Amino acid sequence: MRALRLNLLANRRNFFKLTSFVGVRSLSENVSSKPVTSSSPEVAGDHVIYTQEHFALKESLRKLIDQEINPYVEQWEAEGKFPAHKVFKILGSAGFLGVNRPTEYGGLGLDFSYSVAVAEELGHIRCGGIPMAIGVQTDMATPALARFGTAELNKEFLLPTIMGDKVACLGVSEPGAGSDVSSIKTKAVRKGDEYVINGGKLWITNGAQADWMCLLANTSDGPPHRNKSLICLPMNLPGVHVARKIDKIGMWSSDTAEVFFDDVRVPCKNIIGEEGMGFTYQMLQFQEERLFAVAILPTMDTIIQETIQYTRQRKIFNQPVLYHQAVHFRLAELQTEVELLRSLLYQATGRVIRQRGNNVFYSILFYSISLSPLARELSDGCLQYWGGMGFTRDVLVSRFYRDSRLISIGGGADEVMLGIICKYMDTLPRK
Repeated sequence: MRALRLNLLANRRNFFKLTSFVGVRSLSENVSSKPVTSSSPEVAGDHVIYTQEHFALKESLRKLIDQEINPYVEQWEAEGKFPAHKVFKILGSAGFLGVNRPTEYGGLGLDFSYSVAVAEELGHIRCGGIPMAIGVQTDMATPALARFGTAELNKEFLLPTIMGDKVACLGVSEPGAGSDVSSIKTKAVRKGDEYVINGGKLWITNGAQADWMCLLANTSDGPPHRNKSLICLPMNLPGVHVARKIDKIGMWSSDTAEVFFDDVRVPCKNIIGEEGMGFTYQMLQFQEERLFAVAILPTMDTIIQETIQYTRQRKIFNQPVLYHQAVHFRLAELQTEVELLRSLLYQATGRVIRQRGNNVFYSILFYSISLSPLARELSDGCLQYWGGMGFTRDVLVSRFYRDSRLISIGGGADEVMLGIICKYMDTLPRK
């Protein structure tokens, strides 16, 4: 890796001529987040937050997706699981699993806008399960570790996760605690220099293949927002039981597991940051998770374009379906809503980079609550124009219809997000 970096320093002028994803990791030391002069203003010069470097990164990732992922999506969807270790190793070696993580732990050390650019490009994978699994690895199980973990913990867990040598999962949800994180029951009781963990987690993405879990557990009997801690838990420890792989209506290629803990012993040094701060750390992790959902925007673009192509060919009453005003007007409305949502995303990303106080959290909430209903509306509306073909498993729109339904549930239900917004607006009823 160091040789690649040194080679780049000697050949920086060739940055924009690079077309292979293999060299992305070595590019990071010379990437700037400042706007640059572009010879193609329609690509980078007029973009709200992306520079030439962003687009070079996206182009490299697109090549990887086209070569290493999309050719196998149909197979992995049919099998109900993709080979996470193999795919993550390819992504990690190229630098895509730690774009905004510290360089000392294998990351590229770039600002958060590059992470958003990568997430956006992952939307060109022709299913929702694989981008979601990658998002767990990059933006759900590791943000708190990168920010608050000790050097020893980061070397043991973060470094191999960024390099793709380990698969990570996030253990928050339980049978009786989903969006209401404060009500989790899993306990980690301190005994000497170890925590003894008992309980269980549900809806664990990557759970059947993971090497370690970022676990949220109660470490005391104090107030529910101050009694929780995040712990790095190796999945091969005695007492960790992957009970079952859950059969879902969508996200087929992503394995989702139920996991139980029976007197699992974990060293106390595996705690992330301070004991009792786990709820706060997890809320911060949720913010990156919600912005990672940008991956769905390119998929929306693709669904609209494929629907246009299909309805231009498919005829009803002697004219293409597309020629009916109700159809082409509706597709125009949907594309407009996608563009508005994309603008909201870039605004939220800019605020994350500048760290503008509560405006950051507020912008992310607005983006999140706008994304899920549009995903449902767009998937249902476009599927309708495909007629009977839309009701088959043979087309992307039907897969998107199944996969996108999760967005209104996972990472906090829409109704919970609306409640948080109402709290900020001071419109919630007084108790």
